[in-house]
Amino acid sequence: MRESILTIPVTDIFEPKCGCPICRLRDMLEQRTIEYIMGAAMMEPDVRIETNKQGFCKVHFEQMRACKNRLSLALMLQTHLQQIQKKVMSKQSVFEGKTAKQKRVSAVNNDCFVCNKIDWGMSRILVTLFEMYTQQRDFRELFAQQEMLCLPHYDLLTSLCAEKMDKKYQKQFIDACSELTVKYLDELEKDVSHYCKMYDYRNTGANADWGNSKDSIERAIKFLTTR
Repeated sequence: MRESILTIPVTDIFEPKCGCPICRLRDMLEQRTIEYIMGAAMMEPDVRIETNKQGFCKVHFEQMRACKNRLSLALMLQTHLQQIQKKVMSKQSVFEGKTAKQKRVSAVNNDCFVCNKIDWGMSRILVTLFEMYTQQRDFRELFAQQEMLCLPHYDLLTSLCAEKMDKKYQKQFIDACSELTVKYLDELEKDVSHYCKMYDYRNTGANADWGNSKDSIERAIKFLTTR
């Protein structure tokens, strides 16, 4: 399988061998989408129709708020709020059922333009990843050399491979995913346990050896949530 516009991004994501590669993939897509929506795309009518309808989740609102262009965010919020006024919280017509407004509110609360774009991009890149795993020995080796897979992305990969990957390689792929996840989990549990033990008065003092445990809480949260 030759390198192409599809395979090069996957190879680039896996080269660092630091942390979960699928988290890196998600972060790359997320960053590009945030930059896109906070840039010139904010004034594109087709994009604004979608952002007015879908809105954003808390995580992506915070990332957008951290960008320098606060006016772009304010303009999107303005028309999104107006959309909610007119289409979601408007007075019920006589033809609406009792739960129609509740369904519209739930739809807004559970939607996000950025999340949808990330999911769209992930679904296509992961198909390429599965193809590369079945067709490239070098990529299988690169996959096995990763530091870890977080728990949600272990679940994602092993669930999707059943329908997206050649059956001949499914067991090998699942075993490789399991090895990356279990190995990191074992190390992480030891670090968190060591962190807890360091609060015993017998382990305090100037020469206390915290080992790799000081950031174990943050690493455990990221392993369990991808964030």
